[in-house]
Amino acid sequence: MSEERVYHNPVQRGFFPDPSVIRVGEDYYMVNSSFQYFPAIPISHSRDMVHWHIIGHAIANPEWLDLSETKDSHGIWAPDIEYVDGKFYIYATLRLNADGKRDNNVMRRQLAMVSDRPEGPYSKPVCLEVDDIDPSLFVDDDGQKYMVIAKAARTVPLSEDGLQVTGPIRTAWEGTGERCPEGPHMMKKDGYYYAILAEGGTGIGHGINVARSRELYGDYEVSPYNPVMRQMDPEALLQRAGHGKLVQDQNGQWWCYYLCGRRNQGKYTTIGRESALDPVQWTEDGWFTINEGKGPSLMQKAPDLPECVFPRNLFDDFDDDRLNLEWEFVRNPDNGSWSLTERPGYFRVWTRDGQLNEIRAKNTLLRREQELSYTAETKVEFYPDRNGEQAGLTCYYSTATYARCSLCYEDGRKLQLVINRNHGEELMAEVTGVKEAPVYLKVVVEKLTRTFYYSYDGEGWQEIGKLENCVYLCDEGVPDDPKRHTGTLVGLYANNGGCGSRKPADFDYFKYED
Repeated sequence: MSEERVYHNPVQRGFFPDPSVIRVGEDYYMVNSSFQYFPAIPISHSRDMVHWHIIGHAIANPEWLDLSETKDSHGIWAPDIEYVDGKFYIYATLRLNADGKRDNNVMRRQLAMVSDRPEGPYSKPVCLEVDDIDPSLFVDDDGQKYMVIAKAARTVPLSEDGLQVTGPIRTAWEGTGERCPEGPHMMKKDGYYYAILAEGGTGIGHGINVARSRELYGDYEVSPYNPVMRQMDPEALLQRAGHGKLVQDQNGQWWCYYLCGRRNQGKYTTIGRESALDPVQWTEDGWFTINEGKGPSLMQKAPDLPECVFPRNLFDDFDDDRLNLEWEFVRNPDNGSWSLTERPGYFRVWTRDGQLNEIRAKNTLLRREQELSYTAETKVEFYPDRNGEQAGLTCYYSTATYARCSLCYEDGRKLQLVINRNHGEELMAEVTGVKEAPVYLKVVVEKLTRTFYYSYDGEGWQEIGKLENCVYLCDEGVPDDPKRHTGTLVGLYANNGGCGSRKPADFDYFKYED
């Protein structure tokens, strides 16, 4: 490897929080939280630890996970992947709606699934009735499997197949006393059990603390190097760094993957929480530091592995009979209302009830934003003739906050630019007299500014409207919305605005370029 080769953090860019990474031979696999999006739990692959691409999802059968009534930022939290005895195990929290009424006031349960292949298919998820968050798998020297789970680092003994709870919860390490002790991982090295915790909350002040013990259940000695990861500079680009897991490469070097968020003109992490990588240093007395205790790095010397690069942008012409793995639906799709074969070469979606500001909306198809600046465009054939019918392009954070650029019918064929800042929809711009013809739509994102365009030929672009200071498309920008843990995605949608129609919208392609 050339000594000049470097990488830039984050390495898994876009809405990829809570990373869990394993190495199997020369291959690396990552899973991340997916919340209310489906298919659930993206599984990514890398050969050089830096460049990643999605190879599958842990839950791809909608009959196995009902997210249809799941509130924003609930659903799948903090999955963990491990490789044991030739099998891949994934554990994750299913965060239920806050009222808990459907589930006898249970707030959280754990899902476990297994596969012979990293990309799946995985077995139907088994529910483990443990009411907390952030499970991970730890296998002790005697082969006993444990689910390690918050709060702090507690252990739950599991059956030999890892799919049943066989004993009571016990606390291994209670944490340092900082708030929100979560994201626990347990590892054993050189006779020590190392308990690794995320503490300080998932916003500014997030970090990683460590303790060790010769026995699983203590007493634990707190690391003198804590926090081993935390951003101390409030003006740095990378903030909220924590929730990490260690992995050793095939050269013997240790590394830590952890979540972080990039500031967008202030404290706003519009892209969401991402996954970063930094080297680990072991001290002579058996402790470790991450990036020598300097906090998250922006640029770092690359691992001594052959570089293996995957495409970062997306051009989908919808010619395949399956959707690209980068696509996510908001909650479970209505598979009877979209098709790639009804009109070959197009993503066809029929309008149906449920608007973007409603949980019951179906078939909103999105991909993650990866950079603070990008361009996305599509071509749509849609001929609405009833008030409310709409289809187009959306920059989407949640049912409470989004921007949509819609070809619609409101007493005539129009283009509308509409936003929701958690106070209902607001019309920001409108174009009337739109031709009865296919329409190209484009959004150009420059940090907190989003400008929308239309064209009839894909070249002569005309501005529809410009949105300034789009801080509502991030975790921090809407303080009156209590649970915001995802990120902004961009993509396609269609609905009937409540008029009850079923009309096809045909999207010819979708292009995303950083």
